[in-house]
Amino acid sequence: MELRTLRYFVAVAEELHFGRAAARLHMSQPPLSRAIRQLEADLGAVLFHRSPAGVFLTPAGTVLLQEARTLLGQAERARARVAAASGAASLTVGLLGDSADPDVRRLAGAYRRRHPDVEVRIRETGLADPTCGLHAGHVDVALTRAPFDGTGLTVRTLRTDAVGALLRADDPLAGRPALRLADLADRSWFTFPEGTDPLWQAYWNGGATREGPVVRAVQECRQAVLWNGTVGVTLLAHDPGAGLIVVPLVDMEPSRAVVAWTAGDGNPLIRSFAALAAAAFQGGADRPRTGTHG
Repeated sequence: MELRTLRYFVAVAEELHFGRAAARLHMSQPPLSRAIRQLEADLGAVLFHRSPAGVFLTPAGTVLLQEARTLLGQAERARARVAAASGAASLTVGLLGDSADPDVRRLAGAYRRRHPDVEVRIRETGLADPTCGLHAGHVDVALTRAPFDGTGLTVRTLRTDAVGALLRADDPLAGRPALRLADLADRSWFTFPEGTDPLWQAYWNGGATREGPVVRAVQECRQAVLWNGTVGVTLLAHDPGAGLIVVPLVDMEPSRAVVAWTAGDGNPLIRSFAALAAAAFQGGADRPRTGTHG
């Protein structure tokens, strides 16, 4: 069995959908389906039940998924150790203001234990670049939030977080149990600089064109609300600080915390980072959340 084929299998097993797995692998579906059928023939076992209701792992597929993850993890560790021995062991990580997130701290510890000889360089970025420098080539991998232009990138969702409206504590709407975007339609919103990714701007502006003060950092968002009575969107579990409050927005999709890197980048340190990020964020799924935006 080739490692590439095992990666194909793991993608299908995790997505339970050939189309989504193909998109994740940046390939078309027919060669992926052929590779899985060939793997089943080589093993002499059916790995997936395929039906109109969906794709499901067989008992044999469940066993192979456990073994494949182990083998792929061992291969990544071997590549990382070789990279360290060659003196090329460094990784630049872009962070979108999430350094205080408990899951980021958990990831930092896990990565340090896995790769003690790797130098990790952190680049914290402002709100104008949700890719944290990926498109510009400034970082190897980013912990950030979607949506943004993912052209040329691999983007994996780590966690979803409910969002709310960031308001002054004495705002007339602050006492409401919940709000809709229409309740904020006539308000001044904080906005991002010209040239900011339009998908990113549209999400944090509730899908509409807004007018208001331009902000470039989380603290500027808070200050715009505190000093001007501006409104905006932030994570619902975020502690906004004195004088501010977050009220649930019932008609906004949750914010997605993601890990992203350049598509096709074979750096084993990146693949290991992404795998450890998924485990760290999944392991902290029930913890309270700190904020990234606003």
